[in-house]
This record gives sequence, C-alpha cells and structure tokens, in this order.
Amino acid sequence: MKKILSLALAVVMLCSVVLTGCAKKTTEAISVCLASEPQTIDPALNSAVDGATMIIHAFSGLVGYRQNSKGALELFADCAAELVEGVAGADGKVTYTYTLRDGLKWSDGSELTAADFVYAWNRAVDPMTAADYGYMFDVIDGYEAVCDKYELNEDGSIKLDANEKPVVKNPDAKLNVTADGNKLTVVLKNAVPYWNELLAFPTYMPVKQSVVEADPDGWATKPESYIGNGPYIMTEWVHDSKIVYKKNENYHNADAITVNQINFYLSDDANNMLANFKNGTWQMIDDVPTEEMAALAKDYPNEYHVTGQIGTYYVIFNVNKDILPASSKLTGAEKEKAEAEVRKAVSLLFDRNYIVEEIGQAGQVPASSFVAMGLTDADGKTEFKDNAGDKSKNGYVGYLNTAKEAFEANCASAVETLKKYYTYDEATKKFTDFPSMTYLYNTSDGHRAIGEYLQQALAAYGITMTLENQEWNTFLETRKNGGYTIARNGWLADYNDPISFLDMWITASGNNDAQFGKDDHKNLACYSVDLTSLGIDYKKTDATWAETYDYVIGLVKSTTDTNTRYALMHVAEDLLMESGAIVPLYYYTDIYMCSEKLEGMFSSPLGYKFFMYSNLKLFYYCLR
Repeated sequence: MKKILSLALAVVMLCSVVLTGCAKKTTEAISVCLASEPQTIDPALNSAVDGATMIIHAFSGLVGYRQNSKGALELFADCAAELVEGVAGADGKVTYTYTLRDGLKWSDGSELTAADFVYAWNRAVDPMTAADYGYMFDVIDGYEAVCDKYELNEDGSIKLDANEKPVVKNPDAKLNVTADGNKLTVVLKNAVPYWNELLAFPTYMPVKQSVVEADPDGWATKPESYIGNGPYIMTEWVHDSKIVYKKNENYHNADAITVNQINFYLSDDANNMLANFKNGTWQMIDDVPTEEMAALAKDYPNEYHVTGQIGTYYVIFNVNKDILPASSKLTGAEKEKAEAEVRKAVSLLFDRNYIVEEIGQAGQVPASSFVAMGLTDADGKTEFKDNAGDKSKNGYVGYLNTAKEAFEANCASAVETLKKYYTYDEATKKFTDFPSMTYLYNTSDGHRAIGEYLQQALAAYGITMTLENQEWNTFLETRKNGGYTIARNGWLADYNDPISFLDMWITASGNNDAQFGKDDHKNLACYSVDLTSLGIDYKKTDATWAETYDYVIGLVKSTTDTNTRYALMHVAEDLLMESGAIVPLYYYTDIYMCSEKLEGMFSSPLGYKFFMYSNLKLFYYCLR
C-alpha cells in the first residue's frame, strides 16, 4: 500500500512539473456532431445554424466573437485592425473606414485584401446569387441600385437573353463599399446600432473571387476549392458521413488555435449521436433523443447542457395555400382575411405548456410572440416580448394567452371562430369539412414528437393532418419554394436586435418561407397600418403586404430615433401576427452534450458552437 501511494504521489509531482512548464496546451483532434449534411457552407448562401458554425471555423470577418475573462460573449476586431467609429455626414450617411491587419492570407497562402470584402459583399447582395440573407446588406448605401440591376419578367424573375445570361439594365450598380489596398471604406445609409454584429455574421465574411468564379456552384463542396481565411481548412468531405477541418497555419491568429483537427460527423439521428457520445467517439453532440432528456440530466449532470438561446420554435403556414372548405365562395382579400382568422384559431388549439413540459423537457418557455425572449426593448431593460400585443386590452402579454388555465378558453374561442367557416357537428364536437393538411418536418425525434402532438390536438376537433418527414436539405428547399401548406420552423437571432426576427418577412427576403407578398399574395389588399401616432404621416387601409409590412421594416432600417424605431418594430410584429401565418410554440433553449474532457468549447445565444479554443483534458498534452 505504501509503495503504491508513493508511486502515485511521484506521478502527480511529475505531472505538476511538466504542466507548469507548458507554454500552451494543444489537442490533436476532437470529434463532434452538429447535424446532418449541411445544405451549403458557402458564406453567402447558408442560412442554417449548423452551416454557420462550420463557416466561422473556416472564415473570418472584419469582426468576430470570443469569450472574455468572465465567460461572456464579446465582439472583437478579427480581420480589422480595430473596431472603428463611423463618421456621420451632413446627408445622414455614416462612413466607416477599416484598416485590415497586416499580412492577412487566404488558406492557400495568397494575399487577402480589402477588395476581397468588396467582392464578397456585392456577390451576396446580387439578385443572381439569390442569397437568403441578401437583405442583410440593405443598411449599406447602394443596396437598392443593386437589387434593381437586372431586367425582370412579369412574374418578378430575372430576364435572360438568348444565351441564358441575365439582361443587365444597370451594370454599374454596386454597394457603396470601396477598397484601397488594406483599407476598406463602407458607407451606410444611416447609423445602424447593430453594425458590428452584422460584420461578425457569416454572410459578411470574404470569399476568394478567383475560386468562386472558377466553379460558382461547386467551390464550397470540395476541400481543394474551399479556400477560406479562418482558423481551419477543409481537408476531407465524405458526404453524409463527415467533414474534416485541420488548422490553417496561414490564419492571422493561428497561435491561439488549440485544436489541430476537428472531425464534424454528419447525422440527424439523435440516438446515433448519443450512442457515439456515450462510447467516447464524439466529444460533443448538438441533439439528444427527447425521451432520454430526463435521464441524461440526472446521469450526466456535468455533460448535459441546457443554456439560454435567443430563438423561437414555431409552426408556419403558407399564405398561398387554401385552407377554407371547398364550399367557400370567398375570394381575394376577403378570403385571405378569413384564412388569417382560421390560422389564428388553429393556433389556439395547441397546448404550449404540454409541449414544453412533456415533449421539450428542457426549460423551454411557451411563446406568445414571434420575437424571442432575451431581446430588450427601447429602454434597454424591458423584454421586447413583454411589450408585444395589447395587454391593456387583452389582459395578457403577447398575441395569445399561454397561461395553463387559459387553454380551455382558448380552445372554446377557436371553435367559435372556426364555426364561421366550417360545418360543426354538435353531437361529435368535430368539424366535418376542414380540408386535410400535411405537416412538413425534418428528420428529428423531437420534431416528430411535436408533429404527432399537433396532429392529435387537431384530430380532436375533426381536423385531419398527416405528417411528412423530409431530410434536412430537401426540407429547406421545399419550405423555401412554398411547396407545403403547414410546416415546422425555428429561428435564432442573427444578432442582438429584434429586427433580426422581423426583416426576414419582407417580400424579397430569402427567408420568407410564409410566401408573404409572393405569387397570389402579392396583390392582396387586406392589410392596414396607421403610423400617425408615431409622428409619421403614413396611413393605409386595405393595402398590400409591400405597402404595409415592407414599408414599416424600411422605416425601421432608416429611423435613428431609438423610441420610434422600437415602436415601429412592434407595429411590424402586430402585422405579422395578425396574418396568423406564424404560430409560435416556445422560446428555445440550447440543448447539447459536451464531454467533461472537452474544455474551452463555448456556445453563443445565436446558436453557434466555437471549438477552436478548446482542449481535451489529458496529461499527455504537455509531454514532449
């Protein structure tokens, strides 16, 4: 016993000496699983959180995120030498001049200059690129000109010539962003409170022009052409299996990167993820089986994580799909107003407390608004969601009463509304002519469980809703193209401002999955807005989505008075929720498993995971 104790003590002393002499811990490789095959990891085209996490490990913008000494997330100058203040001109425009860090390089060793940012931003906003986040550049002077760069067909599509090339009517249209060596000058239309956060967003990251133009559709799918400027380079992509990243020695802050290789395994099977986590193959997984949550919280208290996240899980309706009975004679604006009533009534039939307590099981909060919890109002203190709706009139916060005791009354109210449009059998307490619907969701035990609950909730009132599962990439395309009636959806903040939940619903947004202002909905004059109480001479009755919602969002982007700006955002959410197309279920929490051995990995409330500064806790790291 004494010999064993002496040997153990000697080993501890040796390790202490070795660790004391270490300059920095490094880890050879870690293995993680975020989700299945990403739809894209092109910075301009990605709109998913898992894709964004992969992008921020391969690219760097002018600004980045890191943890401070207290563990809080903060912005820092990444490719920019410093975070500069904008200079306001007499015309209200604000000019930012950035100097890039010395010696910036692409991962292939070639020089990176300010011109690379100019190219990337103009590419992302160009209508031919069709980037979902193209609207994120609408704060920059020149945005409207770029959007009007091409001739359009009557249906709004870009007109092509005989050679299938776009017909250009304004060849000089560009964002007001210029480069001079390592200096980048950006002119904004007006002051933007979240400008630095935009600069840290993946869509604002540079891409190498020669690589992109050599293979516009495929460059971001192959290791040999996926040239970035961030902490890692892609060395392998086995589709539907794994993506391998290795440390980029040409990254300007390579010395700070502590993991030499990240293996991003690809799976949408939560049970498979958990099995690989439990056997030690994967050190972090971003999903767990719903039915395992309670046991994991008990058995893995230091590895099962539930953290705050700024996001909303919701159901979405396609406003261009019919949901009235076949016998209905309503058309045009009257039909849309009736369907908005129906959608809001259907929303009341869903028990959000049951969903979060029995299915979610991870501290999610029933949602009564689309803009998520965690975002403040104009005073910087009050939650934006707590001022949503009309509490003085309705007696509750938000657009529906999510209190447990209110559910029975919600259902009764929904039935009375639906009786206006559908046949109701008083004997069975069910509707007999509500058209069947198909609920679209992507592969996930959690999404399936929620879909099954929604199906049962509607079936209790005679409404038939079948479930259809699609793999992630197909699901995104189906939803984006409007090939559905009702579907699951979720949205995380892109930056810390309520507008990141609201500007996505403008007509031209690539994230406008509800199809507002598109196709048949384009000319429907069924919305009203009155801004005169805000000192704005604008009042519209029975107007289109573009004349109301798009107009209000435009004012939000151009208004510099804080109180007016936030008041306008509440007006926008009122319009959005009045449509009934957005059915919030709960505010997200971030649920993931992270091995106790993996130190330094952190997650942001925006959903991104950061692995570049992490380490595996093993003594041999410092042995030479």
